[in-house]
Amino acid sequence: MMEYEFETVSVHRGFAATSLSDHREIIRRRQKQGWRFAGWIPTKQKGYGYISEIDLIFERETEAQA
Repeated sequence: MMEYEFETVSVHRGFAATSLSDHREIIRRRQKQGWRFAGWIPTKQKGYGYISEIDLIFERETEAQA
C-alpha cells in the first residue's frame, strides 16, 4: 500500500524569472526519510496563469494492513 504526503512550496517571481524556494533541499531531505518524489501540482494561481504555490508530492510503501 502506498502512503502520500504533500509539502507546500512558494514560487517567487522576480523581474525576469520565476524560482522555487528550497525545492531541491526539500526533495533531498524527504529522500533521506524514505520518501520518493512523485510529482507536483499547482495549488495557488494568480492572474495571467502565474503559479504562486505548488505542492510537492512524496510517496512511500507501507506495510499492507489485513
